[in-house]
Amino acid sequence: MSKDKNVDDYLKQGIYGEKETLPAERRKFLGTLRERIVVALTTDQVKEAEVYPEVIDLFSRHKDAKLLLNGALEYSYLSKYIKAAHKNDLPFSIVEKKGITTDIGLVLAYDHAIDQKEIYITKQKPAPQKTKKKGLSSFFQFLKD
Repeated sequence: MSKDKNVDDYLKQGIYGEKETLPAERRKFLGTLRERIVVALTTDQVKEAEVYPEVIDLFSRHKDAKLLLNGALEYSYLSKYIKAAHKNDLPFSIVEKKGITTDIGLVLAYDHAIDQKEIYITKQKPAPQKTKKKGLSSFFQFLKD
């Protein structure tokens, strides 16, 4: 036994597991810390049909980082990012922790601090299109068809 740990410390570690720094932050960011993250997408962003080209660009520029994906999401949502990770020779992990929920769906992170100022990508939602009022003209168009 080391001088720093006593029997109680070993028993607590056996019962509760290894002590973890900033556990709430790690739960939110799929097991990593905010200071290590290059980019993060929410679960709703990962569920979108198209991949974020900004994220794919970051895959190619951060080859020493690792992609972490939220295992609570269906594989069909994750697969497009997994394919992009393979294409860029980027290691990835699907993170599943029972009983832990987070709104983060994807994280590209290093194993050390990088202190990226902004980690979220915000996508402008398309402006709602104005719909024409349907009146008699559309009714007459219907009759013509």
